[in-house]
Amino acid sequence: MTSIFDANGTSIPCTVIEALPNVVTQIKTQDGSDGYDAVQLAAFDKKPKRTSRALQGHFERAGTTPKRVVKEFRGFALDVSLGDEVRVEDLFQEGEVVDVVGVSKGKGHQGVVKRHGFGGVGMRTHGQHNRQRAPGSIGQSSDPSRVFKGTRMAGRKGNDRVKVKNLRVVRILPDHNLILIRGAVPGAKNGIVEIYKKK
Repeated sequence: MTSIFDANGTSIPCTVIEALPNVVTQIKTQDGSDGYDAVQLAAFDKKPKRTSRALQGHFERAGTTPKRVVKEFRGFALDVSLGDEVRVEDLFQEGEVVDVVGVSKGKGHQGVVKRHGFGGVGMRTHGQHNRQRAPGSIGQSSDPSRVFKGTRMAGRKGNDRVKVKNLRVVRILPDHNLILIRGAVPGAKNGIVEIYKKK
């Protein structure tokens, strides 16, 4: 993240996202064999030798080199043709509100205090009396003689698909293919995110 200053001198914390030109690799229509309207975009070059022959043909039909990331978007805002490049300035404007989707940072196996916000040290909730970060009591006695599904316990945390809503586009730098969005977006540095315009 970084921060920039607006006209009033207010510091705005924002995330810098490099939005490379995306190539239109397929257009699906309601009237065609697909049965719905969507546009498929691809980005980030990939070595042809690491691409299957079927995908190589798919990209050749669009007149582009193999790409690493392929995503499909329904209700696409622009009227595009196969092989067109979609740039950041074509889709977004400064001041509009967007949703950002990404894969959150993986935290590994975590306990109930970090994973679910249990009371922890000093509060002694959930039935434990001398192990302040333990989950405590988790079930019932002879009836129903089991632990209910969904009981909050320790386990894997993070590495989930996350959508952060209602973020504002602060600035667009088309010469550098950059978009600055106010606030934080999910994922680690150099992660891949999807940006959706609010309808």
